Amino acid sequence: MISVCIATYNGENYIQEQIASILTQLSDDDEIIISDDNSTDKTIEILKSMNSSLIHIYRNDGEHGYTPNFENALRYAKGDVIFLSDQDDVWKPNKVDIMIKALNESDFVVSDATIVDENLKTQLESFYAIRRPYKSLFGNLFKFGYLGCCFAFKRCIKDKSLPFPPNHKLCTHDNWLFLVAKMFYRVNILDEKLVYYRRHHHNTSSGGTINNTSVRFKIGYRIYLLYNLIRRISI
Repeated sequence: MISVCIATYNGENYIQEQIASILTQLSDDDEIIISDDNSTDKTIEILKSMNSSLIHIYRNDGEHGYTPNFENALRYAKGDVIFLSDQDDVWKPNKVDIMIKALNESDFVVSDATIVDENLKTQLESFYAIRRPYKSLFGNLFKFGYLGCCFAFKRCIKDKSLPFPPNHKLCTHDNWLFLVAKMFYRVNILDEKLVYYRRHHHNTSSGGTINNTSVRFKIGYRIYLLYNLIRRISI
């Protein structure tokens, strides 16, 4: 069973196109978990209008923001394999097949993405090309290089990662999940570009393309992550 976890917030402009690109790749036994962060637009109305039994909608009644919203979605996921998805991207048609095959020999898989504008016009063929990610654990403590919307992983990753460390400013969901996977499990980093990663004026995160934090914050961020990773050894 596959669970696709999506954190939504005022995503009416693109959510239907994204969900449609996902549904065609799932079976009747799979699920799409929506955690909505109290949207004030038509996001929920659009999701309900799609009339799919695979879509399950939950409200995020805890801390707001994309990291706790994804954490809330993960809590409801029942699948043996979990995919993360943003609300405004589009999955390429072969994404699920390629990542499931890669998970036969690993516990966690991450792919590259094609960067597109709001109309899906290609801006850059490869996210890796601008981010230049490291593959090692300590390389990603130094500079995190991957997109959460490109993750797929087995349930053991979820079980080891939850609950997330409570300071979400110092521990974003995608960074934390990747570091836990890299420290404790088998990680497969794919070169295939399996997501159209849409950048527009209303994105809730910079996707790693903007970095304006202070040196003090950067040091505290890394210490906090390493401390919490060490604490997970006994869990």
